[in-house]
Parts: sequence; structure tokens; C-alpha cells
Amino acid sequence: MSEFKKISSQILHDNPWWQYKCDKIIRPDGSEGEYCFIETPGNVIIVPVLDDGRLVLVRQYRYLDEKYSIEFPGGGVGKEESPAQAAKRELLEESGYNTENLIKIGAFQPDCGVVKDMSHVFVANELNLVQKPISNAFESTEVLLRRVDEFEDMVKRGEIWNGQVLAAWMIARNLLLNNFPQGDLR
Repeated sequence: MSEFKKISSQILHDNPWWQYKCDKIIRPDGSEGEYCFIETPGNVIIVPVLDDGRLVLVRQYRYLDEKYSIEFPGGGVGKEESPAQAAKRELLEESGYNTENLIKIGAFQPDCGVVKDMSHVFVANELNLVQKPISNAFESTEVLLRRVDEFEDMVKRGEIWNGQVLAAWMIARNLLLNNFPQGDLR
């Protein structure tokens, strides 16, 4: 199997969240071409579980889809922070909860043909509510607490439609249901 060979790379746009790049390449058949994509420092998705087994979700408006989305807390990894640091920050900012018990359970590429953006998935428990969610010009969140069966019914009804949330749940689901059937992760 032949691979593409990168000749050069150029950043066409840079902002605090991502870069738009175009690489000059040689294709497997020997022809030259261009491959353009977005690259980010990555993102985190946190599946927070309260002591009673309920999941902590956030509802926020998604501009590109022009509707509200119910999601697990999460967001971008800062250029100078680790995924675990970003997970703690995002959990606190979006839900108001903090924890010292954050477990990385997996990672995936959400759109590997267009965006170079690793999604790091964490489960958090032993949660403490310490503040209200932080709102800013880009996002404002409403916290929702749902049992696992309620969450899965929301998925079946199409109320949970964000692909990263669905993928993170597939990674977390068996861990939570098989190892902690009562929702107690301690």
C-alpha cells in the first residue's frame, strides 16, 4: 500500500482554536497535489457521573446547526495544557463541578479526512458542585442531570445528535454499566 508524501506545509489561517493548513503532496501514483485540512490541539469530552449514578450533561446552542445540543461537558485543549488539565477546566467551566478523580478511557479522531483533532474521553466521578457554569460570548450552558436509561432514551429519540457525544458514550457505556451497575464509581 502506497502512502502520500508531504513536500511542504503552509498555514493559511490561524486562530486561538485551530489552524487551516494546505500541504503540497505527492500521491501514491506519483502525481502532485494539495491536501487541505484543519488542525487543532485536540479536544476533551468528559462523562461526569454523580454518586447516585446520574450523568451530568450540558445544553448549549450550536451556531453551525442553529439549534441546541445536549452534550457531555467538553471543549478544546489549550496549546499549553494536557488533555487531563483541559478536562478538569472544561468540566468546571461548563458544569460547575470539579473532581480529583478523572480517568482517561479512550480517544478517537472525530473526522479524520478533514480535521486533525484527537478527542480524548474521560470519566469523572466524586464530583463536587463548586460554582455556576461560566458563560461567555461563545457559549452559555444549562446543566441537566439524567439517569443512564433517560440518557439512552434521549439518544433513541434523536435528542442527542452530536457525533462526538455519541462516540464518547460508546467508549464509556460498557465501563459504566458493566463495572459500576449502580453508577457508583468509587
